Order: sequence, then C-alpha cells, then structure tokens
Amino acid sequence: MNRDEFFTRVRAATAAGRAYRVHPSRRTSSPLAPAIEDLALRMTAEVNAVGGRGMLVATLADARLVVEELLERIAPGSALCWQHPLLERLGLAELLAARSIELLDYARLADLTPAQQREQCLAAGIGITSATLAVAETGTLVMVAEPGRERMASLLPPVHVAVITADQIRPDLFAVFRELESAGFDRLGSNVTLITGPSKTGDLELRLTTGVHGPGEWHVIVVRQE
Repeated sequence: MNRDEFFTRVRAATAAGRAYRVHPSRRTSSPLAPAIEDLALRMTAEVNAVGGRGMLVATLADARLVVEELLERIAPGSALCWQHPLLERLGLAELLAARSIELLDYARLADLTPAQQREQCLAAGIGITSATLAVAETGTLVMVAEPGRERMASLLPPVHVAVITADQIRPDLFAVFRELESAGFDRLGSNVTLITGPSKTGDLELRLTTGVHGPGEWHVIVVRQE
C-alpha cells in the first residue's frame, strides 16, 4: 500500500466514524447554575446519537413490555443479568422463565467452577443490567462493579439492555464525579466503567466496525416513574 492509498483509507474510516460521534455542548455546567432541562429526554436522544437505541417510557410496566419485545426478537438461550432492585421490580426473572431463557446471575454462577462460569457467561445471548448513574450530556451509563453487578454483563453478550430510572440521570460527568466523591472514592467497587454506545473499533484495516470487542446492540430503557 502506498502513501496515497493509506491516507485515502484513513480519511474514509474517519468519515465513517463520525456517524456515531458525540457532540458535547459548548456549555460547561456549574454547581452554582445548573442547567434546567428534561434529563430523561436528553439521555435517550444522546443514546440514539451515539449508535444505541434509547427508549423513554412512562412506567416500569411499559419498560417490561419493551424488554418482552426484545426477548421475543433476540430469543437468547441464556441471559447474563445484574441482581438489582429495579430489575426485580421489573419482574425480569419471570419474563425469562416464561420464555425458557436461562437466568445467569451472581447467585446462580457462584456454585460453578471458574471454567464453567466462563463457559456459561460467554454463551449468554443477552446482558441485562441497570446502571449506577447515567450522564444525559453524552448518553453514558456509569457502571460501578460489585458482587451481583459485574461488568461482564454489559461487556460479554452481543446485546446489552440497560433499564434505568430518570432519577439515576445526572446532567454531566461533573455531577457524577461530585456524587461519587461525596459517597467516598475509597468505597467504590473494583472498577467504574463508562459506556457510551455499542462497542466500536477502527483497528481492523482502519474500518469502523461495531460489536468486535463488546455488544453490537445497545439498548437503554429510561423509565420516568415507577
């Protein structure tokens, strides 16, 4: 490949990458003058802007219907899930059982050997989580890992579905870091992951590819009220 061909491919890959580009606001938020906006609406809009599918629903019952539709379409054999109060109220275990989808979570994997855990997790067709917090400005999920809320649920399966409520959304990362700091950084879990959009890479021949290093489908369901 000569120099001109190389730069032509770089320019093409860069142009393709702009399809799911985040365009941050020029406004920087201040704790003294917080922005007044519909954070739930902004969150779903930004999720769509970065290549995911953001859905704003009124109630948890509506969120349940969306999850049912996704399970019907994807028809996974197993689901790698967080243990989270919101998912319990959603009735996730019952939704999966009704479709003969095996539920894999911390409690069910704990009795398996490491090799069995790895095999089960890698075979999961969908990951279903909530989030610790979310960032409206960029459509980002903030995931603080802890037992029962492992990061692999959002990273290993080809499809990741996150169900969050409007009160989990913060306007920007400044607000997130202030909240994490006030809770005590020393009490955080083993890692904090920021997820913005489905997995993407330009490593393969400088071509933008989705779903290579993580989920190719990314759904965020935002519930206004429970």
